[in-house]
Amino acid sequence: MPEGHTLHRLAQALDAAFRGTTPAASSPQGRFEDGAALLDGREVLEASAWGKHLFMEFAGDTWLNVHLGLIGKFSVDQLAVDADGYAAVPAPWGAVRLRLLNDGYVADLRGAVVCQVVTPPEVDAIVARLGPDPLRADQDPSRAWARIAKSGRSIAELLMDQSILAGVGNVYRCEVLYRHRVDPFRPGREIRRSTWDAIWTDLSRLLPLGVAFNQIITMPDQVERAEALRAAGRIPALTSTWTDSARRSSPGPAGVVAVADLEALAEVEAAQEAEALGDADEAGEEGLDGLDGPDGPDGPKDETAVVGQRYAGMRRRYYVYRRQGEPCRVCGSRVRTKVVAGRNLFWCGRCQRRR
Repeated sequence: MPEGHTLHRLAQALDAAFRGTTPAASSPQGRFEDGAALLDGREVLEASAWGKHLFMEFAGDTWLNVHLGLIGKFSVDQLAVDADGYAAVPAPWGAVRLRLLNDGYVADLRGAVVCQVVTPPEVDAIVARLGPDPLRADQDPSRAWARIAKSGRSIAELLMDQSILAGVGNVYRCEVLYRHRVDPFRPGREIRRSTWDAIWTDLSRLLPLGVAFNQIITMPDQVERAEALRAAGRIPALTSTWTDSARRSSPGPAGVVAVADLEALAEVEAAQEAEALGDADEAGEEGLDGLDGPDGPDGPKDETAVVGQRYAGMRRRYYVYRRQGEPCRVCGSRVRTKVVAGRNLFWCGRCQRRR
């Protein structure tokens, strides 16, 4: 399931493509015809996200609410323009629940667990059920702490509860608990307030990098490099964005797969950044096997990679996520795994003892 940074990046793409326009809305699949009719021809005022929920506000107090769930996909593509200046609209493929189309972009939604037109009071009710989102401004981490501090459930389970903390999924859970050496099985009521504050601060640091670079970045060298690139404005300009939450063809956490503007990336590609960007596995697309992983036969590769028009992103490296049985990067102890809150938790029993 895509985590919060993916939904915020998708909201940015939808906002850039449709804000201020009056897109045609349709349901090629036919299952959302009534909802599409309510959206058709209305001006888009804003697209946003709260945790794993996507919202699009249309004129007339009309909102679209989407939750991708486990298999949902949402694509935003810039229309190709021919020599005569006419935009070519691609035919829908697959079961497209909702299509939004204006003069420059097309967005197709498939397989979402939630796709509904809602009123402002209904939006408020959805948000009221969610915990604070580290990616939204003016959020109060004390709301989450008030429930964590009283709970007998493990901190690993609590971090996955969207009513307590919105947007954090399994990868961020595993990595942030390791980054702060927290015992994932420690009950919430035994967690120190200072530990929770450090976790919140860290999530507020890491999640924006996930939005900017379309992937989860948690290793210190990559975090520092990503922050430097972001501060310098060297973030890929995207012409197309697809959420990929099914991950049938390749391993790795669900996220955003992006086509980049090669001209905007020319400097980055030429520089061949030595520290943080480049694994086809994270991009999640077939046909990118020209890049070796972190332990490939030729050793570490340059961090920046553009394959065709695909921006392959940062090398997928984590402390513990999906590293069961491998040595801890710090102490050498074997990384363990256990199902917690329906997902495979990964942790180091030696390093993670704090509360």
